[in-house]
Amino acid sequence: MSERRVAVITGAASGVGAACAEWFARQSFDVLVNYRASEASARTVVEQCRTLGADALAVQGDVAEDTDCRRIAAEAVKRWGRIDVLVNSAGTTLFRSLTDLDALDLDDFLGIYAVNAVGPYQMTRAVAPHMDAGSAIVNVSSIGGLNGTGSSYAYAASKGALNTLTLALARNLAPDIRVNAVLPGMIEGKWLLEGVGEDAYNELRNKFAGDAALERVATPAQIAETVGWLAISAELLTGQLITADAGLLLGRPPKVLK
Repeated sequence: MSERRVAVITGAASGVGAACAEWFARQSFDVLVNYRASEASARTVVEQCRTLGADALAVQGDVAEDTDCRRIAAEAVKRWGRIDVLVNSAGTTLFRSLTDLDALDLDDFLGIYAVNAVGPYQMTRAVAPHMDAGSAIVNVSSIGGLNGTGSSYAYAASKGALNTLTLALARNLAPDIRVNAVLPGMIEGKWLLEGVGEDAYNELRNKFAGDAALERVATPAQIAETVGWLAISAELLTGQLITADAGLLLGRPPKVLK
């Protein structure tokens, strides 16, 4: 068994997942970088983790497939003999207008739920037997799961399901394993940029920053720092849904009330 702690991070080839991999590498964790299709990007993240002093491993797998989840966990145990942290960062969506009720069908909902809600459940089931007391699981959710906003109805609903799953797992895996979720607002990066196009991306960024109390949007590194804090420092927190939205849900007070 490795003397260093081990973090398994799904969806770690880019965005928040990649930022989490690098954050844990800086904290002297060894890191399993899971990816579904972006092998080259995942290997780049692995190399970056290694430059930070971590032993890192890229493992392909689709969290919607239970056999893949069990294989991901097995690869971590085979290499290091332990799993201390699971970050469920893999996610998917379809960018569809919320004003169009015909934009999604049953298969769209099921496909998004399979990754965003069922995937974290299956990954948790796969890693939990290999976690000792003091381990932690952090789910990357969204404020869309609280207020019904986001890229599509299916995405918002799946994140609401993930929030509820977080509470249920936290209650039933206690006292040995803590389970929490981070709920970002808008996050800068190519995922949203590629989904909506440059003009809409810039418009959204300006709107979200203008509406947020802190007048900014998140970066992947900032969300990763929150994930890491929940995983290794917040020893009294479990079953918590931590909004990391720069005060977007709060909004900004009217100027006359400032």
